[in-house]
Amino acid sequence: MVNHAFSTGALFLVVGFLATRRGSRMIDDFGGAAKVAPWLGAAVLVAGLSALSLPGLSTFVSEFLVLVGTFTVHRWFAVVAIFGIVLAAVYVLWMVQRTIHGPVREGIESFRDLGSREAWVIAPVLAVIVVLGIYPKPLLDAINPAVKHTFSTVRPHDPSPSVPVTAGGTP
Repeated sequence: MVNHAFSTGALFLVVGFLATRRGSRMIDDFGGAAKVAPWLGAAVLVAGLSALSLPGLSTFVSEFLVLVGTFTVHRWFAVVAIFGIVLAAVYVLWMVQRTIHGPVREGIESFRDLGSREAWVIAPVLAVIVVLGIYPKPLLDAINPAVKHTFSTVRPHDPSPSVPVTAGGTP
């Protein structure tokens, strides 16, 4: 949830930056923003890639751990979740393509790039997303005691291995 908050917060910020400049939040009103405002385009791209859980960004660690845990206990729920992740990736990539790439649409050519105040707001959020994607240990260490307590309360034993063990002790 922490990683989701940073990712969603970054998306809200960049959408606010775009909407302020264009006066609209409709995807069809944008196009080619990265050619006119490259730093704003980069912020939109990183926030979007975080939303689709690209490896190396904090949300990937979270989704991977959730999927591994779900797959261990409820394999079909994990498969359904993977389809949801794929659909989200398609939507986010479609949004990024239509807002910051492609030909510059009318009304976009006057966009200004990120101002210093906007950069000071979005840079720490994007930095946390990247740092926790590369080195998530501090956050995992902070939440592990609560996770262990919840796990011991909800399921006091580990699930059985999904791979049968042979008589020799090897799978």
